[in-house]
Amino acid sequence: MKATPLKHNGPLIWGLLILWFLASFGVVFFARDLRIAVAGWPLAFWFSAQGALLIFLCIVVVFAVVENRRHAPEPALGKDEIALTNRALLGRFAVLIAGLLLLILILGLAQRWGLPKGWVAGIFLSITLVVYTVIGVRGRTGDASEYFVAGRRIPGLYNGMATAADWMSAASFISLAGGLYLQGFSGSGGQPGGLAYVLGWTGGFCLVALLVAPYLRHLEIYTLPDFFSLRFGGRWPRWIAAMAAILVSFTYVVAQIYGVGLITSRLTGVHFEVGILLGLGGVLVCSFLGGMRAVTWTQAVQYWVMIFAFLIPVSWLSYQQTGNPFAPIAYGRQLEKIELLETKIINSPAEKAVAQGLLQRAAVLDTKLQDIEQSLQLERQELRARLAKRGGAKADDEESNALRRELAALPRDVNAARERWTQQSQDYRERATPLGGIGRQSQIFEGDPDGSAVEKKQFDDSRNNFLALMFCLMVGTAGLPHLLIRYCTTPSVAETRTSVAWSLFFISLLYASAPALAVLVKYEVMAHLVGQPFDALPGWMSQWAKESTLLSYSDVNHDNILQFTELKIGPDLLMLASPEIGGLPYVVSVLVAAGGLAAALSTADGLLLTIGNALAHDIYFQGNTTQGRAMRHVMWSKFALLVVALLAAYVAAQRPAGILYLVSASFSLAGAAFVPAMVMGIFWRGTTRYAAVSAMLAGLTVTTFYMVSTKPAVRHLLGLTGDGLWFGIQPVSAGIFGVAAGFAVVILCSFLPSGTNSNQCA
Repeated sequence: MKATPLKHNGPLIWGLLILWFLASFGVVFFARDLRIAVAGWPLAFWFSAQGALLIFLCIVVVFAVVENRRHAPEPALGKDEIALTNRALLGRFAVLIAGLLLLILILGLAQRWGLPKGWVAGIFLSITLVVYTVIGVRGRTGDASEYFVAGRRIPGLYNGMATAADWMSAASFISLAGGLYLQGFSGSGGQPGGLAYVLGWTGGFCLVALLVAPYLRHLEIYTLPDFFSLRFGGRWPRWIAAMAAILVSFTYVVAQIYGVGLITSRLTGVHFEVGILLGLGGVLVCSFLGGMRAVTWTQAVQYWVMIFAFLIPVSWLSYQQTGNPFAPIAYGRQLEKIELLETKIINSPAEKAVAQGLLQRAAVLDTKLQDIEQSLQLERQELRARLAKRGGAKADDEESNALRRELAALPRDVNAARERWTQQSQDYRERATPLGGIGRQSQIFEGDPDGSAVEKKQFDDSRNNFLALMFCLMVGTAGLPHLLIRYCTTPSVAETRTSVAWSLFFISLLYASAPALAVLVKYEVMAHLVGQPFDALPGWMSQWAKESTLLSYSDVNHDNILQFTELKIGPDLLMLASPEIGGLPYVVSVLVAAGGLAAALSTADGLLLTIGNALAHDIYFQGNTTQGRAMRHVMWSKFALLVVALLAAYVAAQRPAGILYLVSASFSLAGAAFVPAMVMGIFWRGTTRYAAVSAMLAGLTVTTFYMVSTKPAVRHLLGLTGDGLWFGIQPVSAGIFGVAAGFAVVILCSFLPSGTNSNQCA
C-alpha cells in the first residue's frame, strides 16, 4: 500500500464542485420559478430529469481529461497494453451482445410457433444463469489480490460497465420508475422522492470522481477500512469502519435479495421464499468462487442484460404513444396531456364517490381498533361460518379457496392486528385524497409559497425534504464501500478517473429513461385504463392482482367502471409489468424479469463481497495479509460471505420494507459513517485518529437514532407524542443530520490536544 500523498488540483476541484452545486441544489431551490416551457418541455422538469445529468457527466469527463494530462502516465499498465486489452475484450462483448439479441429473437419466434410461456421463461433464465455461472467458475481464484481487487487489471471502460451494473440495483431497475410514477417531480404526502433519486444517484458520482476514488486507488487498498487504518493507524479506525461497512451493506443487500425473490418467483412461479433461495445460488457462485475477479466480469455482462431489458419496453411505449422510439427526447409532450387528465380526474364526481367509499372503509377499521381482540375474534368466526356453509375443509371451489386464504391472512394476534389495521386505515385515508395520494407528475413541490401559512409551510417542507434526500443520496454515493472499492480494480489512478466517467455514462442511459417510463405508463393508465368497465380490463391486471400484492383494484363506488383512485399500483410493479402494458411479446417480459434479476444479483454480489471482506480481512485478520496467510484469508472471507448471505436471505423473507426505502436508508448511513472522516482525512493533514473515530461514531449514532426514534411503533412503545421530526425532515433523509454531526465532530476533535495525528498518507 502506498503512503505518499496524491497531489490535489484545488482550483479545478473547487470550480467543478461549484458547477455541480449550482446544477443540482441551485436549480432545484429555484425550480418553482423556472416555469417556462422550452420545445414543449417544462424547463425545471427537463433540467432535473436530464439536463443536470449532462452537466454531471461533463464534470467527471473534464476532471478525468485534465488530471490525466496533468499527471505523468503511471507504469503499472501502459496505454498500448490497455488498448490491446480493450480490443480483445470488445470482440468478446460484441459476441455476447449479439448472442443476447439472437436469443430474444429465437425465443420470440418459438413462442409464436407454440412454445409454452413456461418454457420460454425457463430457457431464458437458465441460459443467463449458466453464463453467469461459467464466468464465476472461470474466474475462481485463491489469490488475495485477484479475490479482493481483481488483480488491479480491469480497464476503465469495462470497470465502468461492471460499476454501472453494481450500482443499478433492484432499486434503480425495479423501483425507480415506479417511484417516479407515484411521486411525480418531488414526492407527495410528506414523502420526498421523485426526481431527487435521479439527481442524487447521478450527482453523487461527481463527489466520487473529485473527492474520493482517485485517492483511494492511489493507496492500493483492498477494502475501505484499509484506508482508515492506513491513514489514521491503530485498531479502532479499522474496526469501526468495518462495522459501519457491514451495517450499510447488510441494509442494502436485504433490499437486493428481496428483489431477487420477487423476480425469481414471478419468472418461475415458485413461492417468494423459494425464489430467494434460487436467486441466492446465482449470487454465491460468482462472489464465493472468484471474489472481485469473477464478480467484475459477471457484472459487465449483466449490465447489457439490464440495459436492453429497460430500454426495449420504454422505447416501444414511446413509439406507440408519440411515434418516436427515443423516449428521453419524446416523452415531454405527454406531460401536458397528463396534466389535463389529472385535472379531469380530480374534478370527477365518480372519483369523489370513490374517495367517500375509502373513507368509510377507514372508519370501519377505526371502529375495529377500539376493541381489537373482539373484532379479530368476530371476523375469524364469520369467515369460518361462511366457509362451513360452502362445505368446510372439503370444499374446493374458487370462492372457498379465497375464504381459506382470507382466513389464513388474518393477523395472528392483537399487536399484529393493531399494526395492520392502523396501516390500512392510513392507506385508505391517503388514497381518499386527490389522485389517490399520488403526486401530480410535473408539480414542483406541494403547497404554495405565495399562499396561506399552511400552504407556505407545506411548500417549505416539500422543498426541504427534496433537497435533504438529494443530499443524502449524493453524499451516500461517495461513502458506499462496495462502490468505492470497484475503483481500486483499475490498473492506475488515471484509469480510475476514466472509469468513473464511463460508469456515469452507462448509468445515465437508464436514469434518463426512468422518468420517461413513469410518464408513458401514467399516460397509458389515465388515458386507456381509467374509465373502462371492470370486465373489459386487460388480462395482465387480473394476473398481477392474483400473483402479488403489487397491484390491486376494486369497485369501491359500485359503478362497474375503473376509476383512477380504485387502482393501486406498487412502485415495484411498473417496470416488471411494462412489456405487458405495452402489449409486447412474452419474451420481452422474461427479458425484463431477467434484467431485474441481473440488477439485484450484480449489486448483491458486490455487497456480500464487501461484508465478507470486512469480517475476514478487517476484523479477523486486521488487514495483515502476508503471502503465507493469503489462502486462509480468502477462505475465511468466503465462509463469512456464505453465512451473511443466508442471514440476509432470512431477513429479506420477512419483507421488512420496500426496496426503495431500504436502499435510501443505506445511503444515509453510508454518508454519515464514512464521508466526513474520509474526505477530511484525504484533504486535511490535520485530521487526527481521535477525530476520525469520533466522527464515524457521531454520524452513525445520530442517523440511526433519528431513523429509529421517528418510527410510530417505537414512539408508541416509549409513550412519545408527535412525529419526532427535526425541521420536518423525513427519516429516510436522516443522513443529513449524521453528515453534519460528522463534519462538526471531525473538525472540533482535530483541534483537541489529545488527538493523535498519524500516518499522513492521503
